[in-house]
Amino acid sequence: MSGQVAGTGRTGAVRRVMGGRDPDEAHRAATPLELLFDLTFVVAVSQAAVQLHHALAEGHIASGLAAYAAVFFAIWWAWMNFTWFASAYDTDDVPYRLLTLVQMAGVLVLAAGARPVFEDHDFTVVVIGYVIMRVALLTQWLRAAAEHPEGRSTTLRYAAGIAVVQVGWIARLWSSGVWVWVTFLVLVVAEVAVPAWAESRGRRPTSWHPGHIAERYGLFTIIVLGEVILASLAAVQSAMTDHGLSTTVLLIAVGGLLLVFALWWIYFSGSEAALTTLRTALAWGYGHYAVFAALAAIGAGLEAALDAAAHHGHLSTRGAGLAIAVPVAIVLLVLAVLHRATGTGAVGHSLLVLAGALVVLVLGFCAPALGIGGTVLGTGLAVSATLAANLITVNRRRAKGL
Repeated sequence: MSGQVAGTGRTGAVRRVMGGRDPDEAHRAATPLELLFDLTFVVAVSQAAVQLHHALAEGHIASGLAAYAAVFFAIWWAWMNFTWFASAYDTDDVPYRLLTLVQMAGVLVLAAGARPVFEDHDFTVVVIGYVIMRVALLTQWLRAAAEHPEGRSTTLRYAAGIAVVQVGWIARLWSSGVWVWVTFLVLVVAEVAVPAWAESRGRRPTSWHPGHIAERYGLFTIIVLGEVILASLAAVQSAMTDHGLSTTVLLIAVGGLLLVFALWWIYFSGSEAALTTLRTALAWGYGHYAVFAALAAIGAGLEAALDAAAHHGHLSTRGAGLAIAVPVAIVLLVLAVLHRATGTGAVGHSLLVLAGALVVLVLGFCAPALGIGGTVLGTGLAVSATLAANLITVNRRRAKGL
């Protein structure tokens, strides 16, 4: 394919022409640099989840959720844009690695700014970190425009769109009152519109690799689930140190582990996502904002459940139950839509998924009657039952040749 660079097994070259990589390249897998890049995002995800937990514990539910959604958007969007760019233009030479290092530094700055957003709605540090990441990626797009003539129209559109929106983020720092959130929403819409505009208006679409993209999203899902396990373990250890191993703590620990395992199974059921068109690719990429944010929020919910069990904080038992139930229901429903759109996953029937989500929400509302331990265990069992019912339905259809 003209102007494209296939994988050669060489890594870390001093300088290499940034031509578009072959979207049909065999054995395309995540690179060590991409995995290291993901680890810096673990820090940011962890900070967002920790601050959400603190907000829930203090009873600041509405403001905490708003801050969490805003911070997580910055985390997810920066990660997503790097991932898709790397899928198309990863040269893994010295300039590429150094610019990736700058983006890694930016996400750490962003992570450091999570707490002021939750406590004072101060986005200054988050915006600084976000702009650092985006300017580094802007430089990568400009390099691609200079070295890959076939894709120059599209890459320049990406660069122009990113540049304009970053000016908007910086100007937004001087907004106040209701304009803080109005301008935030406007800029979010502008950010997500850039890829659709660049890809649809450019002369040639970006040559991202469908298999590589699907793998990258799967790996990040595992990382987020690992963060949920780590946060839950720390909370369980703290509860045991303070009050010993009670039945409630044990039920929360077992239910939380069952929940993580069932959600992992649901995500990785079926074949690789078929990201063959721009429409399905954008749906898959954008839909994962809700998936990643909700999965990370489950960790905060499990910590809130342990707080409620120990009568710490200001969150009620029902509130703690819903702090788990709501993100779980979101994950179930969004994954059902994404799996349907890409023809993958364990979705035997949409009504089965909807029923599972409704059962989970009912369990959250019934937390005062069931006890927080029973609620968490019940949620894990409900998600497992939803998975089993859908798998059985899928297998029966396959057996009948439908």
